[in-house]
Amino acid sequence: MAHWLYKSEPDVFSWDALVAEGDKGTHWNGVRNHLAKLNLRAMKLGDRGFFYHSNEGKEIVGVVEVIREAYPDHTAPEGSPWVMVDIKAVEPLPRPVTLAAVKAEPKLAKMALVTSMRLSVQPVTDEEWDVVRQMGGL
Repeated sequence: MAHWLYKSEPDVFSWDALVAEGDKGTHWNGVRNHLAKLNLRAMKLGDRGFFYHSNEGKEIVGVVEVIREAYPDHTAPEGSPWVMVDIKAVEPLPRPVTLAAVKAEPKLAKMALVTSMRLSVQPVTDEEWDVVRQMGGL
């Protein structure tokens, strides 16, 4: 199973909004970066990821799961290469993990959240996954 990080501005779409969608989840659309698109295409059913509040908060707040693999993004022009996946909320982190805490943890120095901050959908290594989960109280 691969792990990912999904970034969203909480005033646009927050963790609470995803939780409100329940088990049906929602689509993760609007990605317009080629590397992020490749990440979406690599996702498999059941993959887990972190939900990160960007701009406001700057913290990892929950765990999500891929419930539908990549398919055409309905917000993109017809025939474009852009895709989306569906995700659902799995569980909140008991202690949100701030960007400052991630940057302060030497084991996370190479995490995409630190090295590729602008990328909206990022891979997370197994070691990073374990470290962040522990920092977040899971």
